Amino acid sequence: MVEKQHKVSFTSALRVWHLTKNTRSMPWKEISDPYRIWLSEIILQQTRVEQGLSYYHNFISNFPTVKDLADAADERVFKLWEGLGYYSRCRNLMATARYISNELDGQFPSDHQGLLALKGVGPYTAAAIGSFAFNLPLAVLDGNVFRVLARCFGIDTAIDSSKGKTAFRELAEQLLDKDNPALHNQSMMDLGAVVCSPRKPDCPNCPLQGICQANAQEKWDMYPVKQQKIQVKQRFLYYLLLDYKGERLVRERTGKDIWQHLFEFILKETDEPVAPEELMRMDFWDMPASYGGKGLAQLTDEVRHILTHQRIHSRLLLVKVDKKIQVEGYTWKKPDELNQLAFPRLISRFLEIL
Repeated sequence: MVEKQHKVSFTSALRVWHLTKNTRSMPWKEISDPYRIWLSEIILQQTRVEQGLSYYHNFISNFPTVKDLADAADERVFKLWEGLGYYSRCRNLMATARYISNELDGQFPSDHQGLLALKGVGPYTAAAIGSFAFNLPLAVLDGNVFRVLARCFGIDTAIDSSKGKTAFRELAEQLLDKDNPALHNQSMMDLGAVVCSPRKPDCPNCPLQGICQANAQEKWDMYPVKQQKIQVKQRFLYYLLLDYKGERLVRERTGKDIWQHLFEFILKETDEPVAPEELMRMDFWDMPASYGGKGLAQLTDEVRHILTHQRIHSRLLLVKVDKKIQVEGYTWKKPDELNQLAFPRLISRFLEIL
C-alpha cells in the first residue's frame, strides 16, 4: 500500500509536469472521440509512435467514422495497413468496426467490461479507451508505465510474471488520480516516453527524481526486470517473382501463419540457408530449366526481416518470362491489380530494391 503522502507527492508532481513541461503533442490526445482513440491504440500496439502517426492520419482520412471503416473492403484496409506488421491487429480492427457499426448502432461501449469484449482490446487498451474517452477511473499499464513505476518504487519483481503483473496493476490503481484519470494516464505514458526512457533517461528533468529509488541508487538500468527470454525461430524464405510484361504471379496467404490474407510471390521455405547458385537454378523452383531464357534472372542480396519471435532470412529471384505458365494456387495479376494488393513488408522491401 502506497502511503497517502507519497501518493499525493507522486500525483501532484506528475500533474504539474504534464501541464507545464510536457510538450509531447499527438492528434489523439486530449480528445474524447472513442473511435479515434481506439484506432490510435490499435495502430500503436507493437508500433512506435513515429511510425504509427502517418498510418493514423491515412486511416482517419480514408475512414472518418467507424461506419466508414466497417463498410470498407478487406483488401482496401489491408492495403492501408501494409508495412505496419502484426496483421492480426488489422483483422481485429475490421471485425470490431463491423461489430460496433452493425450490432451497437455505431456506439462504442462506455463501460470497462463492454470495452474488454471488443476483439483485439485487452486490459491496457480497454483502460486507455475508457479513461480517455469516457473518463473512467481505470489505470493504464503499458511499457512506459511499467518502467516509471519500477524505477520510481525500486520494484525488482519481474513485470512479465504473474506476481509482477498483479503488483504493478495494484500499484497503478492506488496511484491513479480518480478525479482526472485521463490526464494522469497520459502523463504517466508521456513521462515514460520522453523522460524515463529505456536508455539514458533524463533524470535531472524528471518531476519524480526526488522520490525515485532508482535515481537515488543510480541504478535506473536495473529496472524494470523481465524473467522470460523470447525464443527466436530462424526461418529461410525464398521467393520467385515471375514477370510477364508487367504481370506477376501471386497468391494470397491463407494458412494460420504470419501475414495471413496478404499476398506473396512463389515461395519456397527451407530448413537451412540455400546458396545463391542453387536459387538461380529453375529446378530448385520446380520449373523447367529453360523457363524464362538466359540473362533475364536477377537475384537480390539476402534481406533479414525481424519479427518478435522470428528471424527471417530471405532472397528474391526475379525472372522475366516470355510466356505464362499456370502454377497451382497462384494467379497472374496486371500492374493496376498488383497496386491494390497488400504485401508483407518483407516483399515490399524487395520491390523497392529491384
